[in-house]
Amino acid sequence: MNQTSLQNPISIHGVGLHSGKQVTLTMKPAPAGHGYRFQRIDLDDQPVIPADVKLVISTNRSTTLKSGDVQVSTVEHVLSALYGCSIDNVLLEIDGPEMPIMDGTALPFVRAIEEAGTVQLDAAREYFEITTPISYRDEVTGTELIALPADHFEATVMIDFNSPVLGPQFASLTNIERYKSEIAPCRTFVFLHELEKLMEMGLIKGGDFENAIVIADRVMDQEELDILAKKMGRPSIKIEREGVLNTVQLHFSNEPARHKLLDVLGDLALIGKPIRGKIVATKPGHTANVEFAKVLKKHYTEQRKMVGIPRYDSEKEPVLDYAGIMQLLPHRYPFLLVDKIIELSETHVVGIKNITMNEGLFQGHFPNNPIFPGVLQIEAMAQTGGILALSNVADKGNWDTYFLKIDNTRFKAMVRPGDTLILKLELLEPIRRGIVHMQGTAYVGSKIVSEGELTAQIVRRNKD
Repeated sequence: MNQTSLQNPISIHGVGLHSGKQVTLTMKPAPAGHGYRFQRIDLDDQPVIPADVKLVISTNRSTTLKSGDVQVSTVEHVLSALYGCSIDNVLLEIDGPEMPIMDGTALPFVRAIEEAGTVQLDAAREYFEITTPISYRDEVTGTELIALPADHFEATVMIDFNSPVLGPQFASLTNIERYKSEIAPCRTFVFLHELEKLMEMGLIKGGDFENAIVIADRVMDQEELDILAKKMGRPSIKIEREGVLNTVQLHFSNEPARHKLLDVLGDLALIGKPIRGKIVATKPGHTANVEFAKVLKKHYTEQRKMVGIPRYDSEKEPVLDYAGIMQLLPHRYPFLLVDKIIELSETHVVGIKNITMNEGLFQGHFPNNPIFPGVLQIEAMAQTGGILALSNVADKGNWDTYFLKIDNTRFKAMVRPGDTLILKLELLEPIRRGIVHMQGTAYVGSKIVSEGELTAQIVRRNKD
């Protein structure tokens, strides 16, 4: 399948669960490769926060993302809806710090997606295919999540709170097309003792008995129930036989387990790619879900590097030779570290650097054991990435790329004279406002020798 997006913008109004503030969420179409991004349009510079697991800063009762000084919380339900509806690219504009809780399910978001309509984009969908079992376990809580090979996505969740009221439950989703009917309508749930504590802490200001299942896990007389009803603005409440307050009727006997599955999908959406495999989760929660998502994303990144190893044919005409490179980059001998470009698209570039003993640096860098420095490998990546960043600008030759940061850099093998460095740079997100965020990988043959995330800014050269 190709990637998908929304056909039209669609807005949803509601209150934030914990803040109690009225907010408007507008979901807008986005191009291929965009992924899910939140934009705080209530702030002056309208900052964008990618839905990326590495940006999670809190999993206390919900999942919160933060980029710079800006954050957005309770993102799991809308992300679950997008994942469940197989939508790949959406811009989510929000005029507050928290997603609307709506009825405590993903169904309002699913209905909005259906109303907006979907469209296929001119780019293939890229899956994270589970080829070997991948697991995460929290020894303290007993929580365990496992990803297993399968030819399509499915998930099974088991919960057990050691509660005499809410016994062990499990829920399964064997086909993503059943998400709307089997998972999306399932509400979040809270135990009564948690509810009272959250109210005392000044949280769940936007919560009410309509958007959550309240499970009475302790004995309460009618007087206590009447006091609680008054706090929540209800005329009266009572406890039904199954230990659930009579404020809602269960949609399914295992609705709590189904909601946990809903949350798992929302948190795993932070990987950034749809999964082809089976997820089995025992006693999941947001904290474990996010830690598992980090493990999966690491595996996906490694898998993608190995699947996408570029092949270098020295007899094939390059896309750019050294002369073409010098028309784009300001670097010159002895600091031009890219010899030619063999692949170039809107989202990736592959460059070649031949390492020879004639390089002047070998006279002083481990002279009796010549090793090409790791920092120069990163510089070679940066120059190759500069070609990608500048390949589509107007007035070529009058722009530079200045690198802002380098993250997650690793050096995995030595590079020596006689080696040919193959430098692959891929956009991690579309270029916005001149900011270029790339994953760089350097190979010798099929072996990864170094890697890192590079962020640069395109700046017009001062002609004065």
